[in-house]
Amino acid sequence: MTDQAQRSESDIPGKPTSASRTTLSHIMTHSDTNLLGTVHGGVIMKLVDDAAGAVAGRHSGGPAVTASMDEMVFLEPVRVGDLVHVKAQVNWTGRSSMEVGVRVLAERWNESAPATQVGSAYLVFAAVDADGKPRPVPPVVPETERDRRRYQEAQIRRTHRLARRRAIKDLRERRAAEGYED
Repeated sequence: MTDQAQRSESDIPGKPTSASRTTLSHIMTHSDTNLLGTVHGGVIMKLVDDAAGAVAGRHSGGPAVTASMDEMVFLEPVRVGDLVHVKAQVNWTGRSSMEVGVRVLAERWNESAPATQVGSAYLVFAAVDADGKPRPVPPVVPETERDRRRYQEAQIRRTHRLARRRAIKDLRERRAAEGYED
């Protein structure tokens, strides 16, 4: 059964991409730095997860948990005094999961120059009920050509995630059958 067929069975109305899109902004301080004096990648990753989690919760109408983070890319270092903007939106939805795309931008807090993209990531969230069990999510309704492109690219990433997971599972089963222990 296709994702679209599963969704239509649940009769959950779709939500436009803009309904849950958000931006989280934070000024980087000395407590955010690594040994090189730039902002620690883990600090940026936490901001990414926070923004993506807010978007997933908004879109699904309740709690959502991080299932995976794909392709976290750091393009430029972030410095103390940078104002970091983490922009997130739902790119794709399945039955109970959502892919959230995130762009990270930075600008000097005291300058009027445009922000520069310093990172990006894709995260998968699962909507959960009060018992931590998966619950259905509304389909995302792409509104612009860019949203439609992101939706299509997210479907490709999902196909790759599932194929990778299957290949690893098959390899582990073959190795176990051959007597190898991990």
